[in-house]
Amino acid sequence: MSGSSMGDLPLGSEPSRRDLLRTGIAGPLGLLTVGPNRSGSRDACAERSIILLLLVGGPSHFETWDPKPDAPAEVRGPFRPIATNVPGVFISEHLPRLSRCVDRLTVIRSLHHESAPIHETGLQLVQTGRVCPGIGDYPHFGSVVARLLGARNGVPPFVVLPHPIGNTGLGLSRGQSAGRLGAEFSPVTLVAEPVCSTEDVRPIPAWARAVLESDAEPRRIPAAYGGTAFGRSCLGARRLVEAGVRVVTVNMYPTVVNRATWDCHGARPFSSFEDYARVVLPTFDRAVSALIRDLEARGLLETTLVLATGEFGRTPRINAAGGRDHWPGVWSAILAGGTGAGGVLGASDASGAEPVNCPLTPGDLIATIYRFLGIDPWQRIPTGDGVALRLVEGAQPPRDPAG
Repeated sequence: MSGSSMGDLPLGSEPSRRDLLRTGIAGPLGLLTVGPNRSGSRDACAERSIILLLLVGGPSHFETWDPKPDAPAEVRGPFRPIATNVPGVFISEHLPRLSRCVDRLTVIRSLHHESAPIHETGLQLVQTGRVCPGIGDYPHFGSVVARLLGARNGVPPFVVLPHPIGNTGLGLSRGQSAGRLGAEFSPVTLVAEPVCSTEDVRPIPAWARAVLESDAEPRRIPAAYGGTAFGRSCLGARRLVEAGVRVVTVNMYPTVVNRATWDCHGARPFSSFEDYARVVLPTFDRAVSALIRDLEARGLLETTLVLATGEFGRTPRINAAGGRDHWPGVWSAILAGGTGAGGVLGASDASGAEPVNCPLTPGDLIATIYRFLGIDPWQRIPTGDGVALRLVEGAQPPRDPAG
């Protein structure tokens, strides 16, 4: 197995630029939401929802979705790759359950951004599509959905579980508020101010708490997600989507310090590869595989797009503390549901330092989310300060394929 041959291409042939433009959706992610029975009509989009699993801290792509077994030891890291149920696609040995779900996933290996390598900037980009010049300036895409599509089935359109992100190092926006759209489009959440949050949120209503805390389901269903806070939040996300919530963001961790998280600098107060192997990866593996199977069993996978991403990747070389530092040059994410998935999109280079195939930005992801919901990502909407805000910047609008 070579680092460049382990599933670097999607199943079938690599999409051409003409194919991508023909879909009428921004960038290479266009193909992920187009296909049989995936019409972009208003009726087809009416029941669709988004679950964003925000992997706070920035997972290492080497130790998750993009192993480099033939790279030098200081690059490849301590974990082995394992085969998945998609031939030629390998992932971390500590994701055994998800290795059996890859036929339901699109593994993206070419995300990147060029902004500052800090948590706050990355969190803003993956949730708003741009870097905020001030606190809470640009709205989370869930707030935009709330503004444009409103409530469905009489339930709030946008929920954050279990609560907003707290301390990530700097007192800047983390991209989870309605920003310029105004507080009425802020998410509802279980706890208003858990740990130094800078975001405007609203307490979750009683009906939603009842949905989240229900014991009406067979015990095997919540048990499948695991007894962790993240597992309970993933189960809660499924229940809320089933009830009619349009966008649910699940924050895997509330902070990046003094606990096991994805922020694997190698020494306390941050995390280590041992934390990955013992806590972080098993928690993620169990909860997300259960979520995918649960959505599928309930007939919700076609109408629910699940995105799991962090705010950046990790450095191509292991640092002196035995971990990896922040690296926005390239990272990996997964999409499930509503995508006709089953393979890998994009590739990083042999040392996992930069994309070499199908480079994608957070703006491309958000444009894909909007189009999945039937929203034109290049439209402008008025904000509370009288400015007409373009929903997405960076992702390119479709052009005539013959042009």
